[in-house]
Amino acid sequence: MKIIADLHTHTLFSDHAYNTITEMITQANKIGLKAIAITDHGPAMPDSGHEWHFFNSQIAKKVDDVIVLFGAEVNVMDVSGNLDIPEKLLVNLDWNIASVHRDIIPQLSYEQATELWMNIAKNPNIDMIGHCEQVQHYFDYEKVIPVFVENNKVVEINANSAVVRPDGQKNMVELIEVCKKYRCKIAVNSDSHSIYTLGRVNDTFTLVEKIGYPEELIVNAKYENLINELKIHKKKILDMIED
Repeated sequence: MKIIADLHTHTLFSDHAYNTITEMITQANKIGLKAIAITDHGPAMPDSGHEWHFFNSQIAKKVDDVIVLFGAEVNVMDVSGNLDIPEKLLVNLDWNIASVHRDIIPQLSYEQATELWMNIAKNPNIDMIGHCEQVQHYFDYEKVIPVFVENNKVVEINANSAVVRPDGQKNMVELIEVCKKYRCKIAVNSDSHSIYTLGRVNDTFTLVEKIGYPEELIVNAKYENLINELKIHKKKILDMIED
């Protein structure tokens, strides 16, 4: 198996990334991806820009053979599940990731992290849960994952975590196993901040295959999986691209 879409990427809008939107889309086409999600950080991140970025974008929905999902990596601000991008913007984006970043929430107890994700699970504007294997925010997978399933949340398996959050790899294995147990949909993404890492998920995908994850539950393993997921989340982009 290999991914047909990278559903977590960053551009120069996030200052710690290195390439433009056009360069990322061009590279996606070059390496054979069918879709790319442009998901720059919400404004609470130290080097992110203004929320107008998510309101004022005029990005084509399809470039050459690549579907372009314009979305956001939204910052979870507290245990109550408040976000740094308002609902009025999120409802019009193509792909929304909710992530906890240590720059904003350095540490949570097991109970606090569990409460946080239970609250996020009920937010209809969130499509995917970002890199939630972090040790600083370890939560009750057995309690939360079934609620993710109930609320159609995709759990991300983040290939970049092995580089920037290596202490969470043990948690990642447990997370994948519990997701498999409850038949939770996942997406294996690069979390790329440049064209040089776009689509590079080999080691992480090998881990997913080793655990025996069903292909039909990997949102970005097959084109039809991705399209079906966009339908479930009632994304307007489906009306703007070819069938």
